[in-house]
Amino acid sequence: MRRRTLATAAAGLLALAALPACSGSGGDGEGVVVTTNILGDVTREIVGDEAEVTVLMKPDADPHSFGVSARQAAELERAGLVVHNGLGLEEGVARNVAAAEEAGVATLAVAEGTDPLPYASDASEGELDPHFWTDPGRMRTAVELISESVIEHVDGVDADRVRANAEAYAGELDDLETWMTEQFATLPAERRALVTNHHVFGYLADRHDFRVVGAVIPSGTTLASPSASDLESLAEAVRENEVPAIFADSSHPDRLAQVLAEEAGLDVQVVPLHSESLTHEGGGAATYLEMTRANTEAIVSALGADL
Repeated sequence: MRRRTLATAAAGLLALAALPACSGSGGDGEGVVVTTNILGDVTREIVGDEAEVTVLMKPDADPHSFGVSARQAAELERAGLVVHNGLGLEEGVARNVAAAEEAGVATLAVAEGTDPLPYASDASEGELDPHFWTDPGRMRTAVELISESVIEHVDGVDADRVRANAEAYAGELDDLETWMTEQFATLPAERRALVTNHHVFGYLADRHDFRVVGAVIPSGTTLASPSASDLESLAEAVRENEVPAIFADSSHPDRLAQVLAEEAGLDVQVVPLHSESLTHEGGGAATYLEMTRANTEAIVSALGADL
């Protein structure tokens, strides 16, 4: 019965298709265009009022599947600098970024410069994980990369102001990482086990000594689908590791995670995290700093229950 239930859940997984996107024409090379809203927030902190920053991905969107309009594609090709995550994250806009680069626009693939790690997943063996932002230390490296690229490629910016903004924000990231370390220190080693809806917290796990037990979708993208055997294997891993919580992204349906929790035969709660997208103002994760703090608190609360 459990295998049939998991098979039914897997077959019913919502497939997210990439929205259509069109390329535009070249232009005057002004301002910064950023693909994801997480990098958009950080870039705005760095740039301040020195240049216009346009963010393509809306709040509560999926970075793997969001697409752009013809107007936004044209903005990409008129930018002074395009900042994108890279390493295959923005599957729906990769061709638009490539078109901008071919048109002579400067582009920065941030994740590629942050000492990327391989996925903690056999399903993605050999691939580098693009979800570097779950480690604020690597985000600090990203701040340096973005600030220097802005200074080099965006006309009219004051280099001293951009570097001062970057230094101030890097200090906030240092404070954030210190606080996270203190929070996670309250969890004993046996409780530092992560099960997520897909593989997204590998960098956090590496930095703070967590074990990645598995993911409901055994892939680094939400566009993949789990098989019944995938879910059965993960259910067994959850039981063996006595995992108290499964973490699902708040912007994705958590039905499969709920089914897995029931089928694991344990009292396992499904806890929402803001793992891949910022929210609207007031949604609990409107900035990168707010998102990371909220996720840290949720992880510690869920895994530290009853201690």
